[in-house]
Amino acid sequence: MREILGRRRRLLSQRKDGKPELISAALTFATRWQWPVLPGVTAGSRGRSRCGCPDPDCTVPGAHPFDPGLLAATTDARMVRWWWTNRPAAPIILATGGRAPCAVSLPALPAARALAALDRGGMRLGPVVASPTRWALLVRPYSMEQLGELLYAKDFVPGSLRFHGEGGYLALPPSETGQGTVRWERAPLPGSASPWLPDVEAVVDAVVDALTRTGVSAPEL
Repeated sequence: MREILGRRRRLLSQRKDGKPELISAALTFATRWQWPVLPGVTAGSRGRSRCGCPDPDCTVPGAHPFDPGLLAATTDARMVRWWWTNRPAAPIILATGGRAPCAVSLPALPAARALAALDRGGMRLGPVVASPTRWALLVRPYSMEQLGELLYAKDFVPGSLRFHGEGGYLALPPSETGQGTVRWERAPLPGSASPWLPDVEAVVDAVVDALTRTGVSAPEL
């Protein structure tokens, strides 16, 4: 049976209005899956597309930690409850690396084409997180040395690929950020003790190959 289901499968319980509760999602990530999380910055008062942080030119509005800082990420249920009880609309930020998942992300349109090509080729993927601008493929934790060797061995890696490893972060569903809603494009099976994750080498090789075969040029990325 496939580990990952389509976008219609919802991971977490729904409110009556159909919107998953952020605190419930954060507790699932932290306590069941042992993914360290912390609250992100909420939208600024001058509009949804503006960030609540001091940087007027923030490139990831709402989709990053600010106060507390990234090092505060935790799997402690009491801390998670306290954070989202006091900040119920705060985005959920995953601190990537260490024992937590890492990720490879790319712009949304090339990502959609790459995933379709990988599906046709029978590639097994882990969870995929989608925002309106970028999609992120979750992978097993990797070291910076491992990533460096992987990239050095390749003739070409699209410059738009981003790697969320040790010391990085990623907004998780069902967060609302300044760039829009974060959702599962490929959701883990409901009730998963811990979602299955592929190796970063397999994902990078497959994504680069899929982008090449589907004719996605560097400027489009």
